[in-house]
This record gives sequence, C-alpha cells and structure tokens, in this order.
Amino acid sequence: QVQLVESGGGLVQPGGSLRVSCAASRSISSMYVVAWYRQAPGKQRELVASITNSGTTNYADSVKGRFTVSVDNAKNTVVLQMNSLKPEDTAVYYCNGRNIGMTYWGQGTQVTVSS
Repeated sequence: QVQLVESGGGLVQPGGSLRVSCAASRSISSMYVVAWYRQAPGKQRELVASITNSGTTNYADSVKGRFTVSVDNAKNTVVLQMNSLKPEDTAVYYCNGRNIGMTYWGQGTQVTVSS
C-alpha cells in the first residue's frame, strides 16, 4: 500500500504561478507512472500531466507549455509546477500513482485561480 499526500494548493491570481507537491510513503520509482489529475465542479476528472519511471512526460493540450511535472526520487515527491495560470485551471488536483495491478490516489488539493 502506498499513501500519496498532496500539498501546495491555494489561491492565485490569473497569470500567476503555483507549485503543488505529492509525497509518497514509499519509493516513487517503484511506480511505473505517476500523474496529476484535476476535477473542476460539475466536470469529470481529467489527466493533467504524467511522468513514467523512465522520465517520459505527457501533458494535456490545455496545459502544454505552462505546466511541468517532475520527480524528486530522493524525497519520493512528484511536483507539478504551474505557470501562467488561468481561471479555467481552477480545480481539485489529485496525485495518482500506478503499479502493476494497483492504483493509488491522494486526497486532493484545491487550486483556485481568481482575481
């Protein structure tokens, strides 16, 4: 079993930046992919960004060029750096980790982009 705990959400103005982190209770490198999802009110949860244990990244078209996902293996942490934030980025952001036959979710952290 792996626990994932997100942190770093909050309120930011449009155009601003925010960094959210996901700390894992076990080695991040033991999971073949870790990802960030988000869910806005009344909408389905969607994939924002993912990174495999070989370093391959994938981004939703809506965040390409603005968001960056990275892994700090020494700290067992996945980080999502979000720049040039827009009001439509407002959502609860969830950390997700996958291993063979297992999927793990964090509890989520709220990101609100508003003036």
